[in-house]
Amino acid sequence: MTGDIPLAAIVLLGSSVQWLTGMGFALVAVPALVLLLGPAQGVVLANCAAGAISVVGLAGGRHRVRARAMVPLCAAAVCTVPAGAWMTRQLPTPVLLLVMGGLVTAAVLLVMKGARVPALRGTRGAVAAGAAGGFMNAAAGVGGPPVSLYAVNAGWTVREFVPNAQFYGVVVNAFSVAANGVPSLSMARWITVVAAMLVGGATGRALAGRTPEPRARALVLTLALAGGVTAVGKGVWGMWGP
Repeated sequence: MTGDIPLAAIVLLGSSVQWLTGMGFALVAVPALVLLLGPAQGVVLANCAAGAISVVGLAGGRHRVRARAMVPLCAAAVCTVPAGAWMTRQLPTPVLLLVMGGLVTAAVLLVMKGARVPALRGTRGAVAAGAAGGFMNAAAGVGGPPVSLYAVNAGWTVREFVPNAQFYGVVVNAFSVAANGVPSLSMARWITVVAAMLVGGATGRALAGRTPEPRARALVLTLALAGGVTAVGKGVWGMWGP
């Protein structure tokens, strides 16, 4: 039972920030889930939870989805998901921790910088962002940053970004779960995860109108950066530690 408390806290926090900012579950939760459950189980649980949250969030914003941008984004992601899933099954745990932590850390730093990349514009940019996001989502559970960078370079507002990110999250997480499988959790742990998601969603919605967007975004990125660095450290310790 005590092992379920950290799991509930991680999922609750990730769900809260997802509802608060429209993104962020994977960035916040994946490093901690990987450390708690191991790389394979942590990634697929994040895929399941993030996908479920995206489905619920998309219900009210599906009419704002930009099909012209989403088709190449999602198609490219679907093509690279199998490669990410394959890598997760092949690498030893310390190496996976190092890779996942490195991907999260690099992605967060790029998003923080708001990098302007000419290659991430138009249809070619959508394909590049989607391909990177699909691979990262299946391999590390974090597929959102490339889409965020695409949105920044396309000049999307937050109102435009959120429903499209949720649509992308539904598609890429569905294919990631199909490639990686469903996490092997006990019924008690599944109940814990679902309850934490519900409480986190209610908390995030309650805070959404009271928390300035820049502050919420800074919190998400800071937590994600801390988690990514921690995973890198754990991976390095596992490879070269005593």
